[in-house]
Formats: sequence, structure tokens, C-alpha cells
Amino acid sequence: MKQILCLSHTPWQARPNRTQQLLTRLSEVQVLFFEPAPPKGTPMPEQGRRVRSHITVYTLPAPLLAGLDRGGAQRRSQGKAADFIQKTMARHGFREPVLWCTAPDQAVYLDRLAYRGLVYDCAQEWGEEFLDEESDLTMHAEVVFAASPGLIRRLSPCNDNIALLPNGVNPLMFNRDEFSPPPRVAALAGRTILGRVGDLTSKVDLEPLLHTAVAQPDWTFLLLGRVTKPVFGKLKAYPNIVLTGPVNAVDLPDYLSVCTVLFDLLREDRLGSDIIPSRIYEYLATGKPIVMMEEPDQVEPFPDVIYTAYDAAGFLRRCRKAVLEDPQLVGPRRQEYARQAAWANRAAEVSRILESTGLF
Repeated sequence: MKQILCLSHTPWQARPNRTQQLLTRLSEVQVLFFEPAPPKGTPMPEQGRRVRSHITVYTLPAPLLAGLDRGGAQRRSQGKAADFIQKTMARHGFREPVLWCTAPDQAVYLDRLAYRGLVYDCAQEWGEEFLDEESDLTMHAEVVFAASPGLIRRLSPCNDNIALLPNGVNPLMFNRDEFSPPPRVAALAGRTILGRVGDLTSKVDLEPLLHTAVAQPDWTFLLLGRVTKPVFGKLKAYPNIVLTGPVNAVDLPDYLSVCTVLFDLLREDRLGSDIIPSRIYEYLATGKPIVMMEEPDQVEPFPDVIYTAYDAAGFLRRCRKAVLEDPQLVGPRRQEYARQAAWANRAAEVSRILESTGLF
């Protein structure tokens, strides 16, 4: 039986992230999934949670208090975590698994763990402060998966075995015959609704949204996800903007089913701006019109099915055009893009590459 030891930089989530989507679809493999310790004051999750028949989740021990010797405490914390991983591996009969890393700071474990090969799945741009650690991780990897062409360009000086592995979607979740919108959004039926999925922070450029909300007071803007306090303060002044807060993954298709148009905004710093978020593939799976601010690397793969704008005024014009679209004309093409991007296809590509390199 093939074995994978995954070091995740995020906890196992109810709404599956990229790492979970890929690992749950790999066949004939056993996975030990190590998530970071929860924030201070948060209860420790149950250890050894069997979240899938082939995946067991463990939570790393909490870091030691730094005190005056911050560097020493960090090294001792890393040693404590490595010991915990080694003991867990031994208990599960993991001798030399494939080590699957998801973040640059996991490079500290390369000399502390036994593994037969290293995979680095790079799904975001980490910034210059992680450059040395990421270079080390990339150089030691037998295989690097990168979520965008920009990440490949960034990592290619350190490794020539880098495969493009964009994000994906479970298309059947979003393309089905019946939906059950929750009461709070079902009450909006009959309105023109423009929806967006994703957290909203001060890093997101809100100008296109606010400009359009003022110009079209008869439209409703349904924002699904967490909103930070500063952003909430801006948005609460607009009566036609509805904030739902976080939405469970299983409920997301029901929320999107009431929308006329789906849209996305850009980060003001453009960090990782060529990475196509999973929500764009989810939008495509619905078949509904999509409006985005222009980001060439994000929209280039879908030139014929996404409305793009360069500024707030253009965003308003594109939204007006999208609202009038007959989705039956373009919707099937959007859904075909989503089918091609299915997580099952992404996982099959991972298996093919790991087999070709001898890791599987």
C-alpha cells in the first residue's frame, strides 16, 4: 500500500481545501495528515481522526512559549513536533512514505523525518520573507506542483521538475436539477442578484462593487464569506449589499442557485494574482454569467465565457451586459470548462506524475 505523510499548513476543514480535494481522490494510498496546532485557548481536536477510510488526521503539538530565547524555543518546538510525527508514523507502520509539503516553513522537517521522496505542492505566493525556506524545499523536492504559471516561473530556478496543477472543482455539486436555497436567500427570489464567494479583507479592491451598488440600487449583491470589521464598516452603509458570513461547503451550491450573475474582485496588492481560485471553477460549474476584473492569467484560459473589466465603470457595464445574457447560450461552455477542471482529473494527474517519477 502506498503511503503519504502530509504536512498541511491549514487544519482539516469542513469545506475541503486543495490538499484535501487531491488526497481524498488518490487511490490505493494511506495518508497521515498533520495539521497545525490550534490557536492558543482553542480546544485541541481529537487525535487520530479517521476523516476518510484512507486518511487519518493528527494535530501537531502547540509551540513552546518563547520567553527570552525565541530562537531556542522555536527549535525545541520543531523537535517536539518532529518527535510526535515520528512516533505517529511508527504506530501506523509508515516507514518511508512520500512526504507531501504545502508551505515553505516545513523545510525544517526535511532532515528530521524518514521519507522516500518529497512533493511540494505550491498553491500560493508566499512572499519574499519565505524565499530561503521555499528555495530549500523546492530544491529537495522530487516533484513540485504549482497552481499557476507565475509560481512555476518563481520556482523554476530551484527545480526543473515542476508541473502545472491548477485548482479545481467538484462540478456535480453545482450542476444539478434541484437546489434548496436557505430561507434568508430564498426570500430574495425575483430580484437581480449578483453573488460572490470568498472572504473580504482590506486587501480586496472594493471600488468596482461599491460603484455598481450605487449605480444599480435595484440589484442585490450577495456576499458569501467572512468579512473583516473594517470592510464590514464600509459595506453596511449599502442597503442592497447582503452579507451571509461563512457558508458551509455543502450549502454553497444552494446559495449560488439564486444568483443571476457571479463576480469576483482583485486584491489591491495583486499578490498571487495569476492563481485561479477554486471559486472561479465553481462559478463555471453553475453555467451562470461571470464578471471579473481583468487579470490576464486568470481569465486567459476562459476567453469566451467570462466578462472582464479594467476599472469600476467597466465593471458596471459588464455586469449590465451579463444580467441580460441568455445563460443557455454560453452556460454549457462554462460547464465544460468546469468538467475539465474536476478535482478527479487533477488527482489523476498527480497519480500519473508520481508514478512516472517512481514515487508511487
